[in-house]
Amino acid sequence: MRAEEGPLRSAPLAGSRRAPAQGSTGDRERGSAVVDFVLVGVLVVALLLAVLQIAVYVHLRNVVVASAQEGARYAADADVPTDAGAGRTLEVVGRATSARTAAGLSCTSVQEVDGSGLALVVVRCTGAVPSLFAPLGDLLPLVATGRAVEEAP
Repeated sequence: MRAEEGPLRSAPLAGSRRAPAQGSTGDRERGSAVVDFVLVGVLVVALLLAVLQIAVYVHLRNVVVASAQEGARYAADADVPTDAGAGRTLEVVGRATSARTAAGLSCTSVQEVDGSGLALVVVRCTGAVPSLFAPLGDLLPLVATGRAVEEAP
């Protein structure tokens, strides 16, 4: 090593900072981690709400279908009028979920005859599933049907 060359230096590391005289990009990227976190956080929360909304829809659909079947079985009894099936369905939905959810449904109960000549009580319910994000309103339609063979008096 010669005296006029000075001490030997190793090559700078890939992640090392440059001297300000060489044109630093660190000032332009300051705060970018916060922006990245917010953007990713919004996407994760939206995905979580979508999954929860699907779970609420499936659960409520299953409850309404089971309630419509219960209402049809109730109205199919020999001493019960056919129109009582819709009220029973709304009562069961109200107990299983909430009175507000039951009030959002419209149920009808009618007597029909199938192809083989059996008298059936059919309960049909229509409505919408309330969204978890209130400004969106009721997005998902809900239709459920329950049938039961009517008993002879």
